[in-house]
Amino acid sequence: MPERDVPPMELKTTKWDLAHGVGTITLSRPHRHNAWTGRMHTEMRHLLQTAEDDPSIRVVIITGDPDGKTFCPGADSQALETHVDRGGYDPGTPVDIATPGYGVDPSFDADFAYFLGFETITIAAVNGAAAGVGLVIACWCDIRIIAEDAKLTTAHGKLNFPAEYGLSWLLPRLIGLSRATDLLLTSRPILGSEAGDIGLANQTAPRDNVLTTAAAYATTLVETISPHSLRATKRQLALDTTHNDARRSILDAQARIDTMSTEADYREGTAALVEKRAPRWADR
Repeated sequence: MPERDVPPMELKTTKWDLAHGVGTITLSRPHRHNAWTGRMHTEMRHLLQTAEDDPSIRVVIITGDPDGKTFCPGADSQALETHVDRGGYDPGTPVDIATPGYGVDPSFDADFAYFLGFETITIAAVNGAAAGVGLVIACWCDIRIIAEDAKLTTAHGKLNFPAEYGLSWLLPRLIGLSRATDLLLTSRPILGSEAGDIGLANQTAPRDNVLTTAAAYATTLVETISPHSLRATKRQLALDTTHNDARRSILDAQARIDTMSTEADYREGTAALVEKRAPRWADR
């Protein structure tokens, strides 16, 4: 399928770029430091659905507009004040919001858990501060590349909120229960360098190189790993994270091997290995 231009939705809070099988979503409200709103959530889900619907898009990078000086500092403080006036939290999203990743498994059918239902690989290029929902987005991505000096915090404790959007489930799986408990109870800030030390960041980089590093990682996936292998492995990881059953995992893997070993990309991968050359994956 050919690569497409910006999808048919007016993008007011995000930007969308697509090149060589990699889509980039930029959270872009620079006048508010890329702070989160219901409109931004609506646009991001629309763009993620666009990527899921186009098999030529293998990887999506999510980053912050550098003019905003952060990745995403969480919910817009002005919106938080509005929630107080209304007497409670309002996500500000329409009822017809896109539902990428839904319908794969019931445990994925919720805000941000839908990242587990994607077949498209997601990379968070955290090029500045990430707090609250900004940190949530980064954690739900498959890979996190974080600026060494970026300040990260769960933030919820200082707003009389609980741990948000499944972080109490997800963070212990990413960094272990003890470290997750510390970050969630205290809402203390950490720098990207500490995120690397505790395993929250897959890679750290200078702030100006974060997006370049993420793009290089994405390009490596696109060029060296077969498209079906990327999709299958992501799905296996998601299901095995949520269903603690070793036998089911093995049987699922065996069934996938039976199918995937009959495909043209298996023959191409084997030939590339024997001939010591780069693989030429079939377009889908």
